Amino acid sequence: MSRTRTALLAAMALVAGATGTAFAADPGGLGAAAVPCTVDYKVQNQWSTGFTAAVTVTNNSAAKSSWSLKWSYAGNQKVTSGWNAKISQSGADVTVANESYNAQLATGGSVSFGFQGSYSGSNAIPATFTLDGVTCNVDSGGPGGPTDPPEPGGPANRVNNPYDGAKVYVNPEWSAKAAAEPGGSRIANQPTGVWLDRIAAINGVNGGMGLRDHLDEALRQKGSGELVIQLVIYNLPGRDCAALASNGELKPDEIGRYKTEYIDPIKAILADSKYSSLRIVTTVEIDSLPNLVTNTGSRPTATPQCDVMKANGNYVKGVGYALNKLGDVPNVYNYVDAGHHGWIGWDDNFGASATLFKEAATAEGATVNDVHGFITNTANYSALKENNFSINDNVAGKSVRESKWVDWNRYTDELSFAQAFRNQLVSVGFPSGIGMLIDTSRNGWGGTARPTGPGARTSVDTYVDGGRYDRRIHLGNWCNQSGAGLGERPQASPAAGIDAYVWMKPPGESDGASKEIPNPDGKGFDRMCDPTYEGNARNGYNMSGALPDAPISGHWFSAQFRQLMQNAYPPLS
Repeated sequence: MSRTRTALLAAMALVAGATGTAFAADPGGLGAAAVPCTVDYKVQNQWSTGFTAAVTVTNNSAAKSSWSLKWSYAGNQKVTSGWNAKISQSGADVTVANESYNAQLATGGSVSFGFQGSYSGSNAIPATFTLDGVTCNVDSGGPGGPTDPPEPGGPANRVNNPYDGAKVYVNPEWSAKAAAEPGGSRIANQPTGVWLDRIAAINGVNGGMGLRDHLDEALRQKGSGELVIQLVIYNLPGRDCAALASNGELKPDEIGRYKTEYIDPIKAILADSKYSSLRIVTTVEIDSLPNLVTNTGSRPTATPQCDVMKANGNYVKGVGYALNKLGDVPNVYNYVDAGHHGWIGWDDNFGASATLFKEAATAEGATVNDVHGFITNTANYSALKENNFSINDNVAGKSVRESKWVDWNRYTDELSFAQAFRNQLVSVGFPSGIGMLIDTSRNGWGGTARPTGPGARTSVDTYVDGGRYDRRIHLGNWCNQSGAGLGERPQASPAAGIDAYVWMKPPGESDGASKEIPNPDGKGFDRMCDPTYEGNARNGYNMSGALPDAPISGHWFSAQFRQLMQNAYPPLS
């Protein structure tokens, strides 16, 4: 569970009878005393021997051109790595100094950094912090203390990780389809995302449940405990500019309709006080922003549609507007789609994507505080962990990065990518407390084809291909992949920096039709869903690896669901 210790305002400290605290004149001239600084220290994730923490320092005194924060640990805690600051430790004493890019600390300004640490025994939160030698006022919160205060700049009732200590909503419509399949009852009680992929989905399509229906059912499932409901916000103008299977209803220039007919009605429903006790997680616009980095301009993967969306700015505007409006609802947690390692894990894409996400998160009135985190691998198949080879391995005089499969990527799996990309996002200005979600709904790659050890060391390709769990023909293949299996079951706080493994894509729902099927849903036909297709630049001109006889995207695909169960890893019992 996330834990926090935050400095209180002077008035609160005086009410509590605090003594021995240094106070400075009120920099705002309001006539009330103010503590010279406040420190928000959060333990975000903790496991048996380690933890990650996020720290935000607010300066209430004169502006600073450099700063140094110090604290001492009461237990056996060691800082092992950090980001956004220079962190050193001598015995129990920790010193944190600014980097060149965050040295300026204005009156009323804040700076954030984070770190990973190890511990044995207890992991008590430091009792006292000093900023440039002046004691910052700290409350008696944390484990065993008063209720955790809100995050800086965040609504009062948001928690650090919405999944901690909460059940997650089981969509009864998906559950019924799963249970109707042979053996499907084994997973029919798993939580999955509710996809709002068109305006009509807000009120329900073809007699199905609308948003209020799902929220009402979530209240019923919640009972007296905490419950997360997961919504996929997915209807940008010119949606899926590099693919056709899920092209949306809104034309590239219909940003006005997106705002007034889609986001505004969703926001109005979520803001209903009836639903204020729910933890509402939104996955904001999958398959959008990364396209502006990888599929535009002179790149061989570019498409005219993506060039249009980059030029008109409506992906950036749409995401910013969604974050701004939905972020105003106190119990909404926005997670922005961040592609996957096989999309933005390369050097050319990694930093550029984080910078673009920051641009979107500060567009249309949004701020980085409207972003609670990011989600990777949504509706994709990238393996969570590749245990049989590492990016640092060398075989026959060549690096694993030189293999055809890895192809100079910096990452071999989703977990290592998500953790590294989180650090990159923090480095460009997102709060150090952001968490990551990983969609594990279809990345298990179990069954008889799952390797039990590394491949032959004959060459770097035999080594990687023989040992990789991900059995796709190419990392760029994304549609109804043959041989895929269910992945890790949804769970909270499974690894450092990861808020949860989720099944945001409901297993059994098609990625797209394997042949053109006329339909009233506006869903297109993409050759990447055709098992006879020989590929394009985005998959290295390889076969698509798609299953045959697939229905249009979002429709139930029984054959795929049964294969996912058969190849589940961990296996189903």
